[in-house]
Amino acid sequence: MLAGDPWMAHSLLSVPLNLGLLDSQEVIAAAESAFREGSAPLNAVEGFIRQVLGWREYMWHLYWWLPADYADGNHLDAHKPLPRWFEQMESSPARCLDVTLRDVRDTGWAHHIQRLMVLGSWALQRGYDPAQLNAWFRRVFVDGFDWVMVGNVIGMSQYADGGIVATKPYTSGGAYIKKMSDYCTGCRFRPDHRTGDEACPFTAGYWDFLARNDQALRGNHRMARPLAGMRRLADLPETRAASARFE
Repeated sequence: MLAGDPWMAHSLLSVPLNLGLLDSQEVIAAAESAFREGSAPLNAVEGFIRQVLGWREYMWHLYWWLPADYADGNHLDAHKPLPRWFEQMESSPARCLDVTLRDVRDTGWAHHIQRLMVLGSWALQRGYDPAQLNAWFRRVFVDGFDWVMVGNVIGMSQYADGGIVATKPYTSGGAYIKKMSDYCTGCRFRPDHRTGDEACPFTAGYWDFLARNDQALRGNHRMARPLAGMRRLADLPETRAASARFE
C-alpha cells in the first residue's frame, strides 16, 4: 500500500467484470495467452488467474448457495453505527485511514489489502454493524454489487458469518500496516505503541478486539495463540482504554 500509488500493480478489471462488460473466461484466456507468448511470467499469471477464477468465481457461486438471510449474520454481536467521518469519508483518526478513504472518495475504488486490512480491519476492531458496513461498501465502490460485497464484507472482512468464508477474523495491529505500506510515515501514532498518547489505534484496537470477543473466538484453534497473548498483557486495561479513544 503506497500513499502516492492507489492502483499499484492491480488490473482494475473488477469494474468491467462486475458490470458485465467482460467475461471472466475471456480475461483468464488472455492472461494464459500472455504467459504462453512469453510476455508475462508464470508466477504473475498464476496469481492473477487464481484471483479471477479461484476467488471471484468462488464468491459468485457462494452467493447463490448461501441462505437468503446470510447478509444478516452478526456472529460477533457488533452493533455500533458507522461514525459520520467514515460514512462521509472525511478526516479520520489515522493516516492509513485518511489515505484509503481519500482513494475511495476520489476514485470509487481501493485494492483488496486496503479493503480488508485497513477499512475492514478498522470496522471489525470497533465493532461496527456488519450490515451497515456492507451497505456502505456497496454504495461507495464502483464494483460494489451485492454478490461481491456480501461474502467479502459479511464473511471475509467482518467474520459475521462465524467462519463460513474465512476460518478466522482478519485483523492486525499497526505493525502489519507499517510493514505493508508507507502510511505510517508522518502519522502521529506509533505502530509499536499500544498505550499512551502515541498509541496506534490499530495496535490498541487489535488487542481490544480480542479481549472483547474472547468468548466468541475461544473455540477457534487459529485464534488460540493470539488470545493467549492477549491474556498475558499486563497493560491490557490501559490498552483497551487507548483503543476506546477512537470509538
